[in-house]
Amino acid sequence: MRILYLHQHFSTPAGATGTRSFALARALAARGHAVTLACGQYAGAVTGLAGGFRRGRREGAVGPFRVVEYAIPCGNAQGLPARAAAFLRYAARATALALAETWDVVVASSTPLTVALPALAARRLRGTPFVFEIRDPWPELPRAMGVGSPPLWAGLGALAGAACRGASAVIALSEGMARTAVAHGAAPGAVSVLPNGCDLDLFGPHVPPWRPAGLPAGTVLAVYAGAHGVANGLGQVLGAAALLQAEGAPVTLLLVGEGAEKPVLQARAAALGLRNLRFLDPLPKPRLAGLLAGSDIGLQCLAPVPEFAELTAPNKLMDYLASGLPVVANLGGATARLLAGDGEGPCGIATPPGDAVALAGALAALAADPARRVAMRAAARGLAERRWDRRLLAGRFCEVVEAAATAPALRAVAVA
Repeated sequence: MRILYLHQHFSTPAGATGTRSFALARALAARGHAVTLACGQYAGAVTGLAGGFRRGRREGAVGPFRVVEYAIPCGNAQGLPARAAAFLRYAARATALALAETWDVVVASSTPLTVALPALAARRLRGTPFVFEIRDPWPELPRAMGVGSPPLWAGLGALAGAACRGASAVIALSEGMARTAVAHGAAPGAVSVLPNGCDLDLFGPHVPPWRPAGLPAGTVLAVYAGAHGVANGLGQVLGAAALLQAEGAPVTLLLVGEGAEKPVLQARAAALGLRNLRFLDPLPKPRLAGLLAGSDIGLQCLAPVPEFAELTAPNKLMDYLASGLPVVANLGGATARLLAGDGEGPCGIATPPGDAVALAGALAALAADPARRVAMRAAARGLAERRWDRRLLAGRFCEVVEAAATAPALRAVAVA
């Protein structure tokens, strides 16, 4: 089959951002399908293509599949208007590609939600079936964070409804996201939950460990690796660092990544005189794997927004589990249940959202208990191997896409 995979934020493992679409496109290609992945230029991503752009586009083979990359920069450090413009520009270019060639099925991976526009156009004008993947539910999360306005949320809700109703299949990364798809009109039987998986080849105890130079001897290293934006609520980590420093706890916190809030966080850390907190620029995935192998705790942090409990599926959490790291998170809901082990033994500690005191307490407790950390390490890697192996999830993803493509032919009709 000829498959068009739309993901604006695609990256290979050489980049510093998520690689889900790389792994899934490769899995589709391994089953004999001709896969074209269309993307933009996401901050921290490495698409695998080199050379100049011609008319704002370049393309080539990246392993077993074709990549079409548009010269449309986008990243968390941009303001909302600039990001919105990038989303719409990508949707326009991807729509042209979706209509210019013949496809058996289109996979539209959101966010941004505007990736549904080319899929809907191909469905309406060419009768091409599509699979809609929800990585972050819009408008639910922007509305919960107060980003945008009621008219914008209404427009996003209408687009989400059209995508969920028009898709031959919907893939959600969590049960909470699946419920939003059904609320937007997707048939329950058409929705599959396929969470982020663990890359057990890239991350794990087989990776040579490393640590940044100059760390105090004997320190317990807790690493946060991800975006530094408003949604991440990293001010709580600074608050926890101040408490740990005042108590003399042997913990060093390392924040790895980039985002609009990073300069603010660095200035605040300097003002507080935090000697136990450091910042690093984003790292390519193989380099990050070595850092996690050399760390003691993985840190998951989000702003205290109640909707985050069930409507998020962070990549970094899967990387921590694959690396065999005990995790400290400030989330309830799905993350808290996962860290409790779901009956297989705890692999971390969940603290109340927004509670820097509890976050510091959990870090100090793990730092003081090496045996507990060892047990959680084993539980984390065990869960990664038994339940979250990305290779198993990729097989299920391929089955959903293949079933959508081979469903009874769709007529070229308007999607309500």
